[in-house]
Amino acid sequence: MDGSLQTTKDGSVDFKNRPALKKKTGGWKAAVLVFGTELCERLGAYGIGLNLVTYLINELHISGSTVPNIVTNFLGTSYLCCLIGGFVADAFLGRFLTIAIFSIIQFLGMSVLTISASLPSLRPPECSTVDPGSCRPAKGVELAMLYLALYSMALGTGGIKSCVSAFGADQFDEYDPDEKRHMSYYFNWFFVCITTGALVAVTLLVYVQDNIGRGIGYGLCAGSMLIAISVFVAGIQSYRFKAPAGSPLTPILQVLVAAYYKRKLELPSDPNLLYEEPYGKRTVTGLSTKRLAHTKQFRFLDKAAIVEADDYNESTICPWRLSTVTRVEEVKMLIRVLPIWASTFAFWTSYAQTATFTIEQATTLDRRLGKHFVMPPATAGVFIQASVIITVALYDRVFVPIVRRFTGNIQGITTLQRMGFGLLFSVLAMITAALVERHRIAVVVAHNLLDKPKAIVPMSVFWLLPQYAILGIGEVFAYIGQLEFFYKESPDGMRSIGTGLSLSTVSLGYFLSSFLVTTVDNVTKTKSQPGWLSNNLNRSKLYNFYWLLVVVSTLNWIIYLTFAHWYRYKAARSNSEVEAYQLANIETL
Repeated sequence: MDGSLQTTKDGSVDFKNRPALKKKTGGWKAAVLVFGTELCERLGAYGIGLNLVTYLINELHISGSTVPNIVTNFLGTSYLCCLIGGFVADAFLGRFLTIAIFSIIQFLGMSVLTISASLPSLRPPECSTVDPGSCRPAKGVELAMLYLALYSMALGTGGIKSCVSAFGADQFDEYDPDEKRHMSYYFNWFFVCITTGALVAVTLLVYVQDNIGRGIGYGLCAGSMLIAISVFVAGIQSYRFKAPAGSPLTPILQVLVAAYYKRKLELPSDPNLLYEEPYGKRTVTGLSTKRLAHTKQFRFLDKAAIVEADDYNESTICPWRLSTVTRVEEVKMLIRVLPIWASTFAFWTSYAQTATFTIEQATTLDRRLGKHFVMPPATAGVFIQASVIITVALYDRVFVPIVRRFTGNIQGITTLQRMGFGLLFSVLAMITAALVERHRIAVVVAHNLLDKPKAIVPMSVFWLLPQYAILGIGEVFAYIGQLEFFYKESPDGMRSIGTGLSLSTVSLGYFLSSFLVTTVDNVTKTKSQPGWLSNNLNRSKLYNFYWLLVVVSTLNWIIYLTFAHWYRYKAARSNSEVEAYQLANIETL
């Protein structure tokens, strides 16, 4: 066959629903368009999210102890909505349409925030310099506009993030060894694009917001989102598409019902006696496009694949009575990933502090660079973005080649090992954060600044660099490992939901942060004494809160290691196994 007419083997199609040609669609040329889209989208989203603390405190006059929860709840909802976006993509719209529609929703949310920040009538009046205590916090319509903007953006983010990394990975054919190898590199460089967008956001956009105007800064964020939509839609002819497989819940329920119905039957000693789709029939079975090898975990589900005469209705198999081994294994896969999913959230609880308390810390520190430039507090986040970019480059060029010699793994380490390292780095980051904050308080006491919350502490903002750098390294391991793990270990027809599951751990982490902040504040404060998280950061004991996160992160890491050791990766079933099954069951079938 002419190489230029060679089609993909994974069932993907082009924008006219024809089998996708390898030379004309997909690959890095399509992935670069996805990179550009995500870079612009993250530029806008981070430009708002990472500097939201200062906007809420300085311009909406919301209490400093309340602001962290507003921010983490917003960010947590953004990632929780990834489950909604993933379900919509896998069941109904497909990834391309889901990204396009939810991008428009996010753009509208950014536009509402721009209007809210630009019109004085939608913000409380400026505080009096004579009586700062008379500041009126935002209320009524002012808060309504804020929450409308934030949660429209959260919904839009959820739909985009649940699909965009998976859509980019769809541009590489898993059945082509060369393209499959490139897929692993894709996830690393996809994350570099996210980080680059964040890097520009915390430098250029944050500076514009703090020094020129919030309305202009947020308008640039909305403009970036509009560019993202345009770039994404413009590449439609270059993409490979995978059709939605329908509701992923139906085949799962069919396996569970069939297994319950046959719960009293004895399992055959040879798993090859369980039912599998006839060899040569290459169709979508359940949620996957390939047969999966039988595993010994959750054997009670195998009963759904025991063949009985009543399973046939006029030579047609009733899916509520008999399931293939592949369908059963798909359900096992989902059960297996859930403990991994539930034990990776603590990293994001630690990471959430970079958008809340760490920015409040930076506000109190010396941020001068040279004689005339003062770094905006949120720009301290540039440390974490720079750390990520450097770590990704070193990971690909140094870490993987060296480790590969010892492990024999083409990726150096497995995705589960990669995530485990990321969780460990979050523990180290919180230890560092606690020590730095303890030192900051010592400097505050030494200079009699306890009752001067707006005074600049004679301590450089670069003291925050170590904790940012360690979290950046951890993010390269944890975040990229999660994306790759959930994409590869999810059934083929549930990969958007799999990505949504991966990103929802970020949501769990942020919500846990909100819960811990509220609980710690209520438990530690009294009528006569401020709690650990006082409005006056100089009177707070934030370092104790960081030590609490060290304990939580360490326990979570130990639980994760237990589940990771227990986990078994999915594997395709060989043709010889299926042929053996058919020979053993020729009379029955």
